[in-house]
Amino acid sequence: MLANMVIETVNLRLVPCNAQMLKMAIKGNKQLSNFLGVSLAEQWTAFGVDALQYALDQILDRPEELGWWTYFPIHKLDNMLIGSGGFKGSPTKEGSVELGYEIAPEYNNRGLATEMASGLIMKAFTDNRVKSILAHTLGQSNASTAVLTKCGFTKIEEVESCEDGLIWKWELMRP
Repeated sequence: MLANMVIETVNLRLVPCNAQMLKMAIKGNKQLSNFLGVSLAEQWTAFGVDALQYALDQILDRPEELGWWTYFPIHKLDNMLIGSGGFKGSPTKEGSVELGYEIAPEYNNRGLATEMASGLIMKAFTDNRVKSILAHTLGQSNASTAVLTKCGFTKIEEVESCEDGLIWKWELMRP
């Protein structure tokens, strides 16, 4: 079932995480590496175990949302897990999903975050319920804002967050 949800891009294989895969990731890098049969980039996740545990809890509570949470980007040439990404759940009643992604520092500046985001965007728009994709960044120009701009997102709002300060909200409407 999961095999047909893998997203293939030029350089990446985006593997949707099921409960077992998330449990391995939470246990540790060695377990995850063995389970996936890949190497792991140093600092492959800044989101950390809390984000993985949250995604696991959501999938266990709502198994029908499998494929709407965490994806692991495997760099094909290196057979290396180089980050994580995905959505914060299935489409809302209004037809939106929220996108998030990260790439290990040693794989930055190669267009891989844009490639991963593009693959996830294509996946989202294969679901007719999805009318728009949202994303949030820190409120300043940075690598993530460049990725979103390249992918066609428009900054639609500035929000003040107690935890993170100024946040920019981005949106991509269904073509």
